[in-house]
Order: sequence, then structure tokens, then C-alpha cells
Amino acid sequence: MSERLTAVVRALTDAPADAIVDSLAEVLAKEFAVAEVELYLVDYRLTALLPLFTGPAAVRPGDPAWRSFDHQSEVTAGQAVFLPVTSRGERIGVLRCAPVPGDERLRAELAVAATVLAHELQSATVGTDRYTSAARARRLTLAAEMQWELLPGRSRVRPSFSLAGQLEPSYAVRGDGFDWAEQDGRLFLSVLGGMGEGMSAALLTSLATYALRNARRAGLDLADQAALADQAIFAQHTGAAHVAALLLELDTRTGELMVVDAGSPNLMTLHDGTLRDRHPEEQFPLGMFEASDYRAERMSLRPGERLIIVSDGIVEAATEAGRYGEVALHRFVRRSAAMAPLQAVRTLLSDLRTYLGEADLEDDAVVVCLDWNGPDGSES
Repeated sequence: MSERLTAVVRALTDAPADAIVDSLAEVLAKEFAVAEVELYLVDYRLTALLPLFTGPAAVRPGDPAWRSFDHQSEVTAGQAVFLPVTSRGERIGVLRCAPVPGDERLRAELAVAATVLAHELQSATVGTDRYTSAARARRLTLAAEMQWELLPGRSRVRPSFSLAGQLEPSYAVRGDGFDWAEQDGRLFLSVLGGMGEGMSAALLTSLATYALRNARRAGLDLADQAALADQAIFAQHTGAAHVAALLLELDTRTGELMVVDAGSPNLMTLHDGTLRDRHPEEQFPLGMFEASDYRAERMSLRPGERLIIVSDGIVEAATEAGRYGEVALHRFVRRSAAMAPLQAVRTLLSDLRTYLGEADLEDDAVVVCLDWNGPDGSES
């Protein structure tokens, strides 16, 4: 590591949580002769890159900041360079630096600095609200605040898989959510929808999420994870409220997939242009009865296969002209095959908003997209 990068790392790790970017700006000015630094944070709806300091937000897809964000690459525009701020596939935003260093080695080190910044920002959010607040185009509802705090992130990229998820309406989501974790070559993924509206739905989904995490972290298998969450919800609500859930466990080395469908959202797979609706054995939603017996069903993914999960809020979204429906959904999923999962998720929800126009979503919408790239990350 060069002395310049060592200075960057030291400045970031020594800075107070709420002053990380300020410290980065100071060290970049000293070590790289960068006079202007701006961090653009992607907003909750994935439609704006909001500046931490001053200046206008980037909202047009053709903006240099958006090109850097979408393609996860360096973009030069005039006297400025835009660099993705991303940690393990979690796209946090874009770093703008000006003027552009003439030395290629300096530019390469700036890209490393942007990645180090991403890791520091993830840890800093535990100790400050500055960056979380700056990423909001408007205030969240209390239910939405709870739902977003539950999420493990919006995207994840590893050699064997790429994963992304998104909630809508982003600033007022109620009961839909998702969770994931990877360990020992396995990826656990759950997509949840709490019954009801507002806070009651958010509290239900929170209870289900924490119950599933508790069971997962205790080493229980997928069916027993569902059973523990089912018991926790029934103990609290005695059948008056329930949570629809889809639980998945992917062996990232083999593509073997275990599935528990507890009143789940819609599940599809896409491979070599062929789209299939998948219908696992449907079982009772979590918390509906006192003691439900859950069974895990075995499926498999092929290298390069995409798995898409959408809630009923998308399929049932409607205007006076009719529902968005399965036909439009299937058409879009096929059209987005070449997009990275986060772009596919973002573009699907953009397509849905365009369809709705001035109409509001009557139900929450959640979209999760998972690509299995094969055990070594090379599709075949």
C-alpha cells in the first residue's frame, strides 16, 4: 500500500463517525491535490443521488454520477471524476473528486479510497445518523423507518451469486420486507409480508424477521426456522395476525435450493431466455395456527439462472385501465435479463411507477432478484 493510501486509511479510521467524509476531503486535498470532494448517497427509492454537502441532486439517468453508479465504474466528466462507493456489492453512492489527477496511479488509488470509504460508512452508521439522514429525499413514516432498519442491505455481490432487493413505496412501506445472510457456502434468504396496515404490519414483519434470525443463528434447518417463527407469532397474536413468507436456502457451491413456501410471494426463474413460474408446495402463513408443520422442498439452480421474487403488491397494482398483472411482469423480467440484479429491481419498480402514473400503490411491493453464477463465479 502506498503512503498516500495509508494516509487515507488512517484519516478514515481515526475520524469521528459523523466526520468521515470531511476527513477524507482533507487528506485527498493534501495527498492527491483534489480541491473538491462530494459524496452522493443513493436515496431510499433508488431514483436520486443526494449530495452530502451542497449542490443539486443527480436525478437524470445520463448524469455522470448515475453512469458511475449504474455501471460501477469510473466516469470522467470535465474536470471531475466520479467513483462508485460500494462495499461487497452494497451500492452506497458515488464519490466526486475534482480536478481529475493526471497520473493513472493516482486515479487508481482514488478508486481504492472510494471503496475504503464505503466500508467505513457502513460501520459509521452505527454511531451517527448523518449519512442515513442525508440519503432521504423526504421523511420516512415510522413504519418505513422500522422496515428499512431491519434490512441487511439492498444488494450483495460475491463470486458465486449476485443479489438485490427493494421496497416500495420506499418512504411509506408498511409490512413487506426481506432478509438475507451467508455462511459456510450457504445463502439464506427470506421475503416477508406482514398482515394488516401501518405499524401493525411493520411490527408483525419485525417479529417474524427476528424470530427467523434467532432460529437461523441457532443452527436450525429451514423447516424448523419456519416453525419457530410460526410459534413466536402465534404466541403473540393467537392466530389473529399472520405473516406470509418465502424462505430459501441456497448452497452456493452446487446451486441446490431448499424452499419453504408459507403463503409466499410470486417466485420465478429465468434461464437462457426461458421464464418459469415456480410453485413450491404452499403451506400455512406463519402464525396462522398454533402448531403448523413445515416441510422444505428441494429445487436446483443452473449456473447463470436468475431467481425473481415479487409480492402481490406488484401483480395487483392497478389503475382504472386495469392491473399491472403477470403479463407485464413476465415481459419486463425477460427484458431485464442482461441487467445486474440491482438495476433489474430498480427498473422494474420504475416501470411499475410509470404504469401507475398518479395512482398510488394499494399494497406494499417487494422485489428480490438473485443470480447464481456457478460455484466459481463463471456461468456455463
